[in-house]
Amino acid sequence: MKIPFLSFGTSNATIKKEVLQAFETFFDSSWYVLGEKVKQFEKEYASYSQTNYAVGVSNGLDALFLALKVLNIKEGDEVIVPSNTYIATALAVSYTGAIPIFVEPCIDTYNIDPEKIEAAITPRTRAIMPVHLYGQCCEMDAIMEIANKRNLFVIEDNAQAHGATFNNRPTGSFGHVNGVSFYPGKNLGALGDAGAITTNDNELVTKLTTLRNYGSQRKYYNETVGYNMRLDELQAAILSVKLPYLPDWTLERQEAAALYTSLLSEVPGIVVPKTANGATHVYHLYVIRTKQRDALQSYLTENEIGTLIHYPVPIHLQEAYGSLGYSKGDFPIAEEIAETALSLPIFPGIRREQVEHVCNIVAAFAKSNNKYI
Repeated sequence: MKIPFLSFGTSNATIKKEVLQAFETFFDSSWYVLGEKVKQFEKEYASYSQTNYAVGVSNGLDALFLALKVLNIKEGDEVIVPSNTYIATALAVSYTGAIPIFVEPCIDTYNIDPEKIEAAITPRTRAIMPVHLYGQCCEMDAIMEIANKRNLFVIEDNAQAHGATFNNRPTGSFGHVNGVSFYPGKNLGALGDAGAITTNDNELVTKLTTLRNYGSQRKYYNETVGYNMRLDELQAAILSVKLPYLPDWTLERQEAAALYTSLLSEVPGIVVPKTANGATHVYHLYVIRTKQRDALQSYLTENEIGTLIHYPVPIHLQEAYGSLGYSKGDFPIAEEIAETALSLPIFPGIRREQVEHVCNIVAAFAKSNNKYI
């Protein structure tokens, strides 16, 4: 049985007629940049996120950068980020001239460990950027308590967890200003690059809408040095089509994940993901760990099962961040995750028998190798 890591087949078939209708409406409107489709989606996504505002932008990295920018994060400042995350989190900090300060995750949830944050705070710390990694909401109550006590900003990196919650409150609604990605592979994905920023602050919205559009609120009149970081009108229309389907697609992911966990929990050498108390998980990724990760991935590939590694090199060991002076061993939890994590197939439309087949192959590998964690 050939099983891809990710398939758009079922979800695309569900929405195809609506997407084509949305394209036709967009095409016939003759208005292609910052029009009614962007305004409509911004209102819809703000409502979904339980925030007062959403501002559509070009992609998730630009969303994080603009979020930091409007909070006046600048050169010499420090921003706390998890040591286990995609590099875009740190890049956004670097774009402002600030320095990313890495804090280790909880080994069970893969998200930043709130108990380790305070030790990383210095007089130069301006903000905390928690990442809701793989689809699980961070333990936001504890993070917000630290931020409020130390007078720090919070910027949520919500690229992977649309619809996840902590104590019944959704991702993207906790921080002062928060970035989200709608890259095609995300749980809510456009048909190209797209992103948004959520906030409850009216003054920040004015700054954000100005910065994303060349520093202008009025055409040809520029109040500040801005950027071209606008959400495309067509992508906004497609996202509006997809958003009502997201709860059902999320449920399909969660059901597949529950089956994975049930079938893999007793497999020797395999560590299944855990969810923190109070948090929910929307399973953008289903990530297991094993000391035999590379061999298992090769075995699954031989059996025509797609997998990916998220992420093979921690940011502190990336060549791009060599100037920070870190060495192997400085963040051992992030390094352990990088060396042992493997993402299994999960997507809306994945069938029970496909999940069962993946688990059978994993179990067969574990039995034949007889080497346990």
